Amino acid sequence: MDIGSKIRKSRVDAKLTQEQAAEALGISRQTISNWENEKSYPDIVSVLKMSDLYQVSLDYLLKGESSMSSYMDYLDESTNQVKSRRRLSALIVVLSYLTIWTLAILWFWFSPDETGKAMVYALGVIWIIIPLTTFILSLLIGEMDLWGRCKWFASIAFGIMYMLLAYMSFSLANNIATGKVNEPDWTLLLVGAVISLLGIGVGHLISILKK
Repeated sequence: MDIGSKIRKSRVDAKLTQEQAAEALGISRQTISNWENEKSYPDIVSVLKMSDLYQVSLDYLLKGESSMSSYMDYLDESTNQVKSRRRLSALIVVLSYLTIWTLAILWFWFSPDETGKAMVYALGVIWIIIPLTTFILSLLIGEMDLWGRCKWFASIAFGIMYMLLAYMSFSLANNIATGKVNEPDWTLLLVGAVISLLGIGVGHLISILKK
């Protein structure tokens, strides 16, 4: 028996119409019909919900008397697609931050040396643009759960990059002017990490509320 037949039989045995099942599962009746006629396949989360709704074992739906290799191939392909999307999302987040960070450094060194440049850079870039970028990208990391449990360690990376931004601009310019080597401002690492943690935390909360 294929998975479509099993889904249909389980629903009928549970004395539920397609409309009732669709409402309970939070999907359309047409989706139920497509699954039962194998025009499309349910994802693994939907299979778990049907197992609970129809009061049948997950083993029955997924295994039973046949291997249902086509459905297993579908699940494997879907899982790989999800993983690929997550990797792409993670890459976009990293590249977005590095691009903005690099442009900020280049702006400091190659923009016209106008009066008030230091003030504009400090307020506009170090205290607004980069912190805002850090918070937004961290929020996305938390909401999409990029890197799983390790996502919280991203705050350390953000903190280091925030500290280096100030060091590669004001501090380095001062080093060149005075001929002395100053240490980075380690408090900025803490500031950047805290901003990132707040973003990840908010994103994580949003992902929980969506479930």
